[in-house]
Amino acid sequence: MDLIAEAADWKGDNNAARHMAHYLGNSGTDLELPVDKMMSDVPGFDAHIEDGIREHQAAWRDDAPTEFRRNGGQPVSMPVETGNRDFSFTQDVDNSWFYAVGSTRSNVTGVVTVVPDENGQPQVGLDHQANAWDRYNWDESKGVTTDLLWGGEIGIPDGQMARLHTTGIAQEFDMAGSSSVEHYDLGGPAPNQGSLPQPDQPGREGDRTDPGRGQQEAR
Repeated sequence: MDLIAEAADWKGDNNAARHMAHYLGNSGTDLELPVDKMMSDVPGFDAHIEDGIREHQAAWRDDAPTEFRRNGGQPVSMPVETGNRDFSFTQDVDNSWFYAVGSTRSNVTGVVTVVPDENGQPQVGLDHQANAWDRYNWDESKGVTTDLLWGGEIGIPDGQMARLHTTGIAQEFDMAGSSSVEHYDLGGPAPNQGSLPQPDQPGREGDRTDPGRGQQEAR
């Protein structure tokens, strides 16, 4: 499995390599998910987050002015949160994140603010961030097939990988993270497009052996 993690790293599947190395490192400590990078790498995940905002956008936009008027036209702030939703990465489409995470729970948290404009009318905005979390573990009845750097492919039964945990050779761990805070006008048709910060480009300086990358105490 160490060799497979090395191969994944050299192929450019840095996220999968990083998470496998952390599992094999046997520390069991939490690992931070780079949610900005996940959204940038996988348009489907970005759309999944935006869909969660759109489901609540109209209600937030309607409720905020009511609170504004109730407060006598003074600025108000309202904490908001969407429900938890699942997202599954797809093998061969989101390959690196498929092997690194598989599926994740996610939601959006933020603050709706209302301030008066020059005419005293409410201006409604939202500052929000996306959150994702999951546990890195292996289900007995599942398995994956991955290509090898030196040619061919190998099947990896989840039951064998789970046994590394139960026998103390490796350790499952929790992973979670939040995106950067984004702001947009709730009166607009959709969240701002293309506003995510550009993630660091993967390379040898950011591979799984870089001591500054993630929390890999054993690496």
